[in-house]
Amino acid sequence: MGLGACSAIKLGYGTLPDLAYWWLDGYIDFNETQGPLARQEITRLHAWHRQQELPRLGEMLGRLEQLAPGSISPPQACAVVTEVQARMNGVADRAEPAMLGLATTVTARQLRHLERKYRNNNETFRKDWLDLPASELKDKRYQQMLERAEKIYGSLDEPQRVVLRQGIAQSMYEPQRILAERQRRQQDLLHTLRRMAEPGTATDSARTLLRAYLERVQHSPDAGYRSWQDALVQEGCRMFSAVHESTTAAQRQQAVRRLRAYQRDLRELSGGH
Repeated sequence: MGLGACSAIKLGYGTLPDLAYWWLDGYIDFNETQGPLARQEITRLHAWHRQQELPRLGEMLGRLEQLAPGSISPPQACAVVTEVQARMNGVADRAEPAMLGLATTVTARQLRHLERKYRNNNETFRKDWLDLPASELKDKRYQQMLERAEKIYGSLDEPQRVVLRQGIAQSMYEPQRILAERQRRQQDLLHTLRRMAEPGTATDSARTLLRAYLERVQHSPDAGYRSWQDALVQEGCRMFSAVHESTTAAQRQQAVRRLRAYQRDLRELSGGH
């Protein structure tokens, strides 16, 4: 099982440039000029990430490996979340020049295509999450979180499953809030792209618009949503800590082996030894 997961990491990371291109193309529908530029910038960003970010991610996994045999408190779990967020922000900063170059060339036709894509995605999200009865929603979240936990600890026994079910039963998770924020971000991006693509918009002005949008993605202007999101992160940290505290010594050793295997994969991908 561990070897399969590691092989999946290598395969997935190696195909990431193609996957990223086709994902973006599905939203923007690149024209003949934008397509090659997008591929070039994605390839460049991927090379930078391989050399600079994978070692940092490996170091983070190494710290987790050191924690795994003992207790992991909610603040320790949240420290990992904060570090992951910082790494993601670093990728966004690195990608800014490429995003700026592409965003200023988006046409009205492409914006309409993007709007349709958003509508379809929102409808899918609504069917997958908002239209479910409360009991089915909780069961779906339970199955997702169980799968994620078992990728680290191996098969969870009933004591750990009980802790996980209890955490989800008491969760403040609200898909309605998530959809509302998604829709806000979507409209924000559409408005930002329209302004960036206006004739006569200077590069510095376009950059300011893009940075302001990215800031609003990281920190929603909706204070109520920000408070809820922060509380949800804290809840997730407490839930992870509770599940970890319920694991056996054997399961924690399994977590150590998995984390070591992931680190080995990252070293090989980044060209280290």
